[in-house]
Amino acid sequence: MNRLFGAKSTAPKPTLNSAISNVDTRIESLDVKLAKLNAELGAYQQKLAKMRDGPGKTAIKQKALKVLQQRKMYESQRDQLQSQSWNMEQAGMMQDNLKNTMTTIDAMKTTTKELRKQYGKVNIDKIEKLQDEMADLMDMGNDIQDAISRSYDVPEDVDESETGCRAGGAWR
Repeated sequence: MNRLFGAKSTAPKPTLNSAISNVDTRIESLDVKLAKLNAELGAYQQKLAKMRDGPGKTAIKQKALKVLQQRKMYESQRDQLQSQSWNMEQAGMMQDNLKNTMTTIDAMKTTTKELRKQYGKVNIDKIEKLQDEMADLMDMGNDIQDAISRSYDVPEDVDESETGCRAGGAWR
């Protein structure tokens, strides 16, 4: 039959975020109900405080007990829903962490491939040869500097009186 008339379209599967928002919405509706019950209990407490013992007070106590039972049930449901929401949020954080981990691993793989390509272009023998040539050139430059800065048989401990010059540069 499905071939003739087509299959029923499947509804999209709920996501974790949509499930969390649904649970949170239910928690909010329970909070509203709890607020109404608390207001109702407050009204009953005020009435009970003003009344004397008797059948009227007993009837109000019975109503208040029913409201307390409802409140306890709603609080229990709210606590369960909050636990569910918390568990789903934890699962979502775990899922996000795994996605981040996979992204990091992919980036590391890509970087490793690029580094292999770059290192494949580098020839260590050429680098060592360049370093040797650079050292030779530096030695040659030092030799040239030494040759240029050499003094010409002027003793270092020459006295002014021997040269005939004074500090001001005038001859005697």
